[in-house]
Amino acid sequence: MSRRLIPEFKSYVKTLIVSILSLGSYVGVAQNNAQYTQYMFNGLIINPAYAGMDEALSLTIANRMQWTGVDGAPVTQTFSGHTLFKNKHMGTGLSLVNDKIGVHNNFSAMGSYAYHISFNKSVRLSFGFQAGIHNNKSDYSSLAASSGNDPLVGTSGLSQTSFDVGAGIYFRTSRLHIGLSAPQILSENSVVNDTMTVHWRRINYLLFSKYRVHLNNVIDLEPCVLVKYFPGNPISFDLNMNIVAFDAVTLGLSYRKDESVDFLFRGKITQQIQFGYAYDYPIGDVPKAGNGSHEIVINYRFKFVYDKVVSPR
Repeated sequence: MSRRLIPEFKSYVKTLIVSILSLGSYVGVAQNNAQYTQYMFNGLIINPAYAGMDEALSLTIANRMQWTGVDGAPVTQTFSGHTLFKNKHMGTGLSLVNDKIGVHNNFSAMGSYAYHISFNKSVRLSFGFQAGIHNNKSDYSSLAASSGNDPLVGTSGLSQTSFDVGAGIYFRTSRLHIGLSAPQILSENSVVNDTMTVHWRRINYLLFSKYRVHLNNVIDLEPCVLVKYFPGNPISFDLNMNIVAFDAVTLGLSYRKDESVDFLFRGKITQQIQFGYAYDYPIGDVPKAGNGSHEIVINYRFKFVYDKVVSPR
């Protein structure tokens, strides 16, 4: 990058950071998004600036069953895909999420765009933006039979489709990854009937970082952290430590604040296919409500688009 562009570049970074932080200044009732234990392996689901970072067409499917054994517990299916353009400066992606919690079924489709600035083969800074729709359905009629004459329960369902946007920044070297994002910025309110209003709050901030430590030719350590801030709620975080053997098998242990201890496994079946499994063991008050959570992730990467690509992983 030339010296002439450095002042302009710094100004652009400051502007984007301020924009991400200021766009979330809404007032309402917070509702958390679907959460993932293997977030460190699928950056697009938490930050649109990750689009294209795998430097290949990368497709991921995931299924998460939370608090198994509990009626109405969250169940989430996710599909995401992203790729890098030939000029290496632009990446695009798509994320589809179907999240069911009790009588509520939420579906989102978000398209992502990222612009990458490469300082050398392993150092890259990207700026991302995403936009798409959310559809929220609530089948309150299924509660009518057990609610008696409760006026707060409607006898029909609610369905609403809304537009949303998000933004993020992502910095990567061969060992260090840092990302800041606001994946869902717009808020919405919906009136069910004269006596009941549902408030959806989509503003959230995510700060992610991981660092690769080379111990020897076989074993690497990779600590990760994900800090989650939802206005009106206490700050939450996930702490993770992964052990990577032969750059092919990963074993990990995570702690999610006041919620669970998580065990992870990830393995390369081939150079293109990777399989991941996570089990969340509930702690604190959570065991009273559930028997643990299961998460399965499968990733397929098509052949690398560019020759002699130096992978940051």
